[in-house]
Amino acid sequence: MATLPRKSARPRPAPAAPAEAGPASMHAAPSNIWLAGLGALASAQANAQAEGTKAFEALVQQGLQMQARTQALAKEQWSEAAQRMGALGAETGTAGSWDRLGGIFEGRVARALASLGMPAAGEVAELRQRVEALERAMAALQPAPTRSRAAPPRAAGRKPKPAP
Repeated sequence: MATLPRKSARPRPAPAAPAEAGPASMHAAPSNIWLAGLGALASAQANAQAEGTKAFEALVQQGLQMQARTQALAKEQWSEAAQRMGALGAETGTAGSWDRLGGIFEGRVARALASLGMPAAGEVAELRQRVEALERAMAALQPAPTRSRAAPPRAAGRKPKPAP
């Protein structure tokens, strides 16, 4: 069987050109887009001013409702956690656990301070006692101040000189 020759593709008609096919029309489209954007902005601004206070008040009300819900939920969660901790504490005897934990913490702090060269509270108290004993011993060794000569009588109307 003989095949029929294929018809060549027909040229498609060119799309219809705008009425103004000049350099001015090339700039008209972006300019119109810009003006349309400015018009939309002006319209949105006018609507926002008219409806702005209503929208703001509605948002405040929504915020208050959300805050009340989250606070109620937080209180509920807190009370559940407190009940669980109370029950857990009653079962395991938390008083001893907390005391033990406090002792561990104090021990670690004391070791850290010792590694930094800080004296312990007992060492400071011992040093304080030794300093006080040395001050008493020095006070006992110093003679009491005596006046070598009698003070001259004071003249009336004169102010006494301050002691050096």
